[in-house]
Amino acid sequence: MELLTIFLRTVMIYFVVFVMLRIMGKREIGKLSVFDLVISIMIAEIAVFVLEDVRMPMANGIVPMITLVLIQLLMAFITLKSQRFRTLFEGRPSVLIEHGKLNREEMRKQRYNLDDLMMQLRQHKVMNVADVEFAILEPSGKLSVVEKYHPSRQPELGPVESGRIRYAGLPVALVMDGKVQEDNLQKVGQTRFWLKSELKKKGISDFKEVFFCSVDHRGYLYVDKKDRV
Repeated sequence: MELLTIFLRTVMIYFVVFVMLRIMGKREIGKLSVFDLVISIMIAEIAVFVLEDVRMPMANGIVPMITLVLIQLLMAFITLKSQRFRTLFEGRPSVLIEHGKLNREEMRKQRYNLDDLMMQLRQHKVMNVADVEFAILEPSGKLSVVEKYHPSRQPELGPVESGRIRYAGLPVALVMDGKVQEDNLQKVGQTRFWLKSELKKKGISDFKEVFFCSVDHRGYLYVDKKDRV
């Protein structure tokens, strides 16, 4: 009888955990933020406690699990609306290689050694650090690699003239959820007036109409407008 109880509890807990993880959202295990990972581990631990002690009421395990999922959903909503909270809970990407040069200080901060770096570069089929334009350690721990462009394969400049963008690197976010990113504007050597002028050319009169706007090293301005409610 006890074996049957364990079997039924295991099946029930499996479906409960499965549903809760689905509610938490679609994200690969390797791309979980630290916060998501902590929630997932805690749910797994609670599930084990319920299965180990058949005398423990199922509610004693399911209620804490539901509480954790509600916390995760609340934090996901807050981080969606606030860049400050998003940075606090999910962290910032770290540039480990910039224009082919190793950023040793950032590697020390992230406790990221050369063996780790070379291994992940090989996984991207890059054997030489000199061939890397940027290598960015994402908050999930994954390394994103951008190889250097060959001069003969350089694309033509975009509609925003090259002379007006004093920047050569990865695309830079200029507007996020209706808020102008002042630091990034300074990075590309431009002003709010310039940005507003460029947006007007695309039929946008207010920054609040923009969900996301970025500019790349070629001068291409990418704009994604907010959905009208």
